[in-house]
Amino acid sequence: MSEWIEIEKQLPSNDQRVIAFIPNNKVYLPGIEMKFEIREVIILHFRKNFYEGNEEKSKKYGIHFWSGEGNSNHFFNDVTHWKAIPEGPGK
Repeated sequence: MSEWIEIEKQLPSNDQRVIAFIPNNKVYLPGIEMKFEIREVIILHFRKNFYEGNEEKSKKYGIHFWSGEGNSNHFFNDVTHWKAIPEGPGK
């Protein structure tokens, strides 16, 4: 499997689905008030220049964005490393 890539060194392609590393990422558990687990590795889609037309948000959060699957969107600076999702068996 590929090695982790620092976001400062290389970014994924626009709309690429990747495995992302988010230090101390809290995921709140459904139906249990204020209970969470730390899940530092999740699947995200890289959205290049997402806030390009919004100067206020791009200044505050960065111009790029990570959209999640379900309810797990993240601002660009949340992610420190990423790697490509490997192809399945027989590919």
